[in-house]
Amino acid sequence: MAKVFVVPDVHLKPWIFEEAGTLLSSLQCDRVVLLGDLVDDWFCEKDYKLYRETLRSAVDFIKEQDALFCYGNHDLSYKWEAEESGYSPSAREVVLEGLWELEDTVREENLAYIHRIDNTLFSHAGLIADFADEYLGGELGDFDEALWEINQMSENEMWQDDSPIWTRPQYYEGYLNLYPEEFFQVVGHTPVRAPQQQGRLLTLDTFSTMPNGNPIGDQRFVIVDTINGSWSYADEEAD
Repeated sequence: MAKVFVVPDVHLKPWIFEEAGTLLSSLQCDRVVLLGDLVDDWFCEKDYKLYRETLRSAVDFIKEQDALFCYGNHDLSYKWEAEESGYSPSAREVVLEGLWELEDTVREENLAYIHRIDNTLFSHAGLIADFADEYLGGELGDFDEALWEINQMSENEMWQDDSPIWTRPQYYEGYLNLYPEEFFQVVGHTPVRAPQQQGRLLTLDTFSTMPNGNPIGDQRFVIVDTINGSWSYADEEAD
């Protein structure tokens, strides 16, 4: 496997799935990965219709593409009733219904905190050595076994600053602290103006917006080569 189409943080923008589907129809990709954070956006706490539309579109897209989904902190905040910025207590049932449908209709192995494809890890925020050291007790051993253990972890481990749904290795040269050292990592979570590569870390949260609705990033999809640890814009490869 080599070419993976990536859908970054959605944050209540259901049109993202239509645009992604259109591009994918003219591309030859081996896999599709979503980096999480389907829900929550500025001043949308009461827009339940938008929550429903986004979640419905996400479920349909993931099923159609047999896509891999990485849980984000905004998705899990509703499962765990853990309030954070943008969290809408009154929309919780709507979000839970969407997540339950996702979990009931998509293959279990397609849903995780972290997915590995070849030499590349996909997660919402990234896997750093500090987290692996602390929560695996230093017994890192075989990486696939360590990854399985991480994907079984609960709120107690995940709702932490250094976890794969919260960490920000883009800051303070934390990208030098990725685990394991030999893997390329693809993440969202931290808004950037364009795909930002720092060593073995590629950050793709380019669809998020400012409070006034203006885009922060270029809002373009990318394709990641999971063997070579490189990327390109999807629209430049479309037929």
